[in-house]
Amino acid sequence: MTGSVRLETDRLVIEPLVETDIPTFVAYRRDPAVARYQSWGDDFSVADAEALIAGQPATFPLPGQWVQLALRPRGPAGDASPVLLGDIAIGGDAVQPDTFELGVTIAPAHQGAGLAREALEAAIEHLFFARGAHRVLMQGDARNEPVLRLMRRLGLRHEGSIFEGDWFKGEWTTLERFALLRREWSAR
Repeated sequence: MTGSVRLETDRLVIEPLVETDIPTFVAYRRDPAVARYQSWGDDFSVADAEALIAGQPATFPLPGQWVQLALRPRGPAGDASPVLLGDIAIGGDAVQPDTFELGVTIAPAHQGAGLAREALEAAIEHLFFARGAHRVLMQGDARNEPVLRLMRRLGLRHEGSIFEGDWFKGEWTTLERFALLRREWSAR
């Protein structure tokens, strides 16, 4: 899975995070409501952001790699604004071929505008038809109803619950797992 990382939708340009994104990226990741169900805490730092940006691949992820992509407003000429609205994560499964996991985070000021769905639909479409993916999956904390609704709206199939199977931020939590095959996406 190599190649440049840039996707476009009607409203968004989706491309790798860059150093100028760090202040905004850190600000929304430090928001306790945003961090609550994410793998980082509200103590996410500038150094954390710098390490993430410096350490990620410049291409779509190979097995075992993740790439974090910025969501930016798309201008009338298709150009990207420097404004960071949020980000999506794409991870290549380390064991299963042609399998990717997705995640999303939207800055609080931009939540509720359908940006997460738009960005994830573009990523799913690209993974299936430009990158040859067989399967895409997402999972979320069972208490995170907005993300669970998003996964259902995207047409992902609920594959199961992992009851109190994740020791997360000092407590046992339940994960809900959703997935989609290329043939299911094509038939929708």
